[in-house]
Amino acid sequence: MKPSLKDNDNLLFKWFFTGLKYFLLALLGLAVAFVVSHAFGAEAIVGILLSESLRIWVGRIAIALVCLFAIAMILESWG
Repeated sequence: MKPSLKDNDNLLFKWFFTGLKYFLLALLGLAVAFVVSHAFGAEAIVGILLSESLRIWVGRIAIALVCLFAIAMILESWG
């Protein structure tokens, strides 16, 4: 018996959701590392986690994911 749902998802959507999943898991890991290192007084690790370069890279990855989502939406509505 075949399911009634079609599996014709856009490849860009799959890439976006996979990237979003790992991006959110990485943010969760950074948050846990921040809380644990702050609780134990590891100021060097807290400084690294609050650094400007980490914020820039997280922002770049977030912007890339948003652009990938926008491209996938345009291609899905166009085709």
